[in-house]
Amino acid sequence: MSKISNVITMLQLLSTGRKYSVQELSDLLEVTPRMIRIYKEELEKSGIYIDTIMGPYGGYVLNQSIRLPVRKFKKADYQLIDNYIKKEKNTQKQEKLEILKDKIRGVYIGSKQESKELNLEDETLNKYNILTKAIKERRKVKILYYSYNSGENERVINPAEMFLFKDGWYCAAYCELRKDIRHFELKRIRKYELLDIIF
Repeated sequence: MSKISNVITMLQLLSTGRKYSVQELSDLLEVTPRMIRIYKEELEKSGIYIDTIMGPYGGYVLNQSIRLPVRKFKKADYQLIDNYIKKEKNTQKQEKLEILKDKIRGVYIGSKQESKELNLEDETLNKYNILTKAIKERRKVKILYYSYNSGENERVINPAEMFLFKDGWYCAAYCELRKDIRHFELKRIRKYELLDIIF
């Protein structure tokens, strides 16, 4: 697996609240204990702090709630396996590859349906990704927002959290115009720009 994939997998393991020793993580990710320590350092540079419990029964524990990216399959992923199935001469291996293809296809269809159910159309998904990135990197975002009372107006916000309410996605953020926390409905954000200003 790539370094970023290993780091995400390590976070997924730790996000269960369970304590893992360095050796356990090393075995699961198939890397050296030194690499596990490097992953921890890199995460802490990004603001994700992993507690270290000392002693013979010690290990790493994640004591904060974090949003992990959901890893999904694309249509091309299960189509790619078709090429290997056609080339494979061994019938048993063909059957195993078919089962794997069906699993990947099932996850792809499920994630596609999930996006549809959560109203994550292309434009909304772009806004969601930009705002999530802003939260992670603590960057300000300039938006053109449509308000039912005052129409369109430009605002600079400090995004704090994304949440789903009824059938739409919202961003809880500090609004510099209103000097207060506001909830911004994604579908009413007309324009958006991720700024290089940290808050």
